[in-house]
Amino acid sequence: MGLYLKDIFAAIAVVFNAIPMAMLSLSYGFAAFPTALGFLVGGAGMILTRQIAPISLQAESIVLAGTISKDRNERLNIIFYSGILMAVLGLLGVLNATMKFIGTTILSAMLAGVGLMLAKAGFDMIKKNRLIAGVSMAAALITYFATNDLIWTIVISVLLSTVVHLIKSKKTGFEDTLQIDQSKEKFIPLKLTINPHIIRSVLAVCTLQIGGNIAYATITAGLAGGKANVDAITVYSGLADSASSFFGGGPVEAIISGTAAAPHPLLAGVILAVLIAAIFLTRTISKLAKYVPAETISGFLFTLGVFAVFAQDAPAALAEDPVVGAVVIVVTSFSDPFIGMVSGILLKYAIKLFAGF
Repeated sequence: MGLYLKDIFAAIAVVFNAIPMAMLSLSYGFAAFPTALGFLVGGAGMILTRQIAPISLQAESIVLAGTISKDRNERLNIIFYSGILMAVLGLLGVLNATMKFIGTTILSAMLAGVGLMLAKAGFDMIKKNRLIAGVSMAAALITYFATNDLIWTIVISVLLSTVVHLIKSKKTGFEDTLQIDQSKEKFIPLKLTINPHIIRSVLAVCTLQIGGNIAYATITAGLAGGKANVDAITVYSGLADSASSFFGGGPVEAIISGTAAAPHPLLAGVILAVLIAAIFLTRTISKLAKYVPAETISGFLFTLGVFAVFAQDAPAALAEDPVVGAVVIVVTSFSDPFIGMVSGILLKYAIKLFAGF
């Protein structure tokens, strides 16, 4: 019985990590209620494939989809088509081959560029709410340098900035709270549309997800002493994305999850999916938005982007081929991962071509 309690506690710990991400997702217009479908599909996918890597709200995908799209409908279409394409790629088993073609330099550089995008998204929140975002930023930096632990970083920075928000709101009211459109908190079928910008954005999101699925799923499986079937995980995460976004929900991707360290990692991952789905279906998240503004996650986004993503991936990108790596980092941070990848591939082969003369 004690072992199963540890599974439940591990799942609950990751749930707390998902709540601030849910606020971030809501701030970009994704609805919480239909996102529950994504978690249910993900949980079912884990059971069917016997994979222990759960899916959850991932800052990188939320920020990328939120910033490259022009409006909410376009945003949902990007995630919907990305999910379908990723599921197809997983079924075909081409992820590892794709990564070999791209190469570690370009992959690491893309992730480093995304790290800069995350940092900018967190820093930009200061413009919207200086007090809350400022407290979150200071708390996150202090906590990360003191503990070198992202879990403590997100917990403390979100809690402290939320407390400050509540104290301020007692005097001024909840005037700066994220306003949730409750009319969207239900299953509303997506109005499908396609245009060149959506196609390019789908490629950008898929490029990020390919790298993320391989990296995060491998790390999660390693925590349990096993190996991940990345293609299988990509199938159910892609289907989860499509199910969620078709009814107005946000992206749900593979994450590095503490449930892998539980006594029964598969069970813990499924419990995680069920718990978050229940929280979303009861509309608890949209109610919490009044008390936990989206800016509470600004410090975590900045810290994650600079110290956990950029600082780890940039050296790897620049070590083997500094020129290609640097170009991909800059292009990705100013555009998107797909354009960054294309620029890196073209530059790499151009250098080889001219070197042959």
